[in-house]
Amino acid sequence: MSVDLNFEGWVCPLPLRDHPNVVMGHGGGGKLSAELVEHLFLPAFQNETLSSLGDSAIINLQALGRSAPRLAFSTDSYVVRPLFFPGGNIGELAVNGTVNDIAMSGAQPLFLSTGFILEEGLPLERLGRIATAMGAAARAAGVTLVTGDTKVVDKGHGDGIYINTSGFGLIPEGVDIKPSNARPGDVVIVSGEIGTHGIAIMSVREGLEFETIIESDTAPLNGLVAEMLAVSPQIHVLRDPTRGGVASTVNEIARASQVGIVLHERKLPVAQAVHSACELLGMDPIYVANEGKLIAIVPPDVAEPLLECIRQHPLGTKAAIIGEVTAQHPGLVVSKTGIGGTRVVDMQIGEQLPRIC
Repeated sequence: MSVDLNFEGWVCPLPLRDHPNVVMGHGGGGKLSAELVEHLFLPAFQNETLSSLGDSAIINLQALGRSAPRLAFSTDSYVVRPLFFPGGNIGELAVNGTVNDIAMSGAQPLFLSTGFILEEGLPLERLGRIATAMGAAARAAGVTLVTGDTKVVDKGHGDGIYINTSGFGLIPEGVDIKPSNARPGDVVIVSGEIGTHGIAIMSVREGLEFETIIESDTAPLNGLVAEMLAVSPQIHVLRDPTRGGVASTVNEIARASQVGIVLHERKLPVAQAVHSACELLGMDPIYVANEGKLIAIVPPDVAEPLLECIRQHPLGTKAAIIGEVTAQHPGLVVSKTGIGGTRVVDMQIGEQLPRIC
């Protein structure tokens, strides 16, 4: 049975009215993505678990009358093009992406499912390489792929392969990490150089050549998160800045917590090759996607111990403190520029790089 949508009953204001049909920007992690979730999906689904809008849903089984710890549950779909890129492929990206979403609530990921949408004509050799990479990525992350599904669509109605992965993990007692927990005075940490994944994808897709090969930073972050929690369980927020990059991620946190965030442009770690590529392409690294980095917002008294912990991990050697949380301009992110000025860092309307995850 079809149901006619009543646009007048949706949350106001309703910028989706300017886009009666889905456009590519709705999948880009910018303003259109946020508006799609806020004005369409949230009103349609209406539940407290979803409204927190974290990387994974936190499910308290004890509240349901079950004597069990809290679960973190997440799902994601991967439509990256090309399927193989420097530093990885769509298979390990799918595993690492869901592992990281679960880890961003402080949970230890345990089990994953996977669903494949295959296009008729996809060489089985390519599918085999992707599946093998997924298995290796799961073992490296310490998770198990326990169930899945496969569908095939007609040639010309897919893009080789789309992959969905879902998974869950257990949240330790005493850990409360979510986007609405940022507090004035908190410190903003990034675990390494930003923008690498998006530029790695772009270089292959567009046939660009740079002086050095830029490889994706896709990696599982659950081990790093576990070590951080061992130093201090008082981490307020963890997010992995994928689509929309660091800029979209910190904007989402600022709005969820109703705080202001101040970034320091000169402290943002960016590899020279990525910086040069962004200049060439007219992009800002702060908006470019990452797949193996995290943003941590932590109390000031534990910032230095946590920074040192991150730097001791192989995935965090270039970690840096990049900003702080303020009570001023709630919901707004600003950046102190290299020449001493201040600029507003807003979410982009659409996306800089389509099909990056």
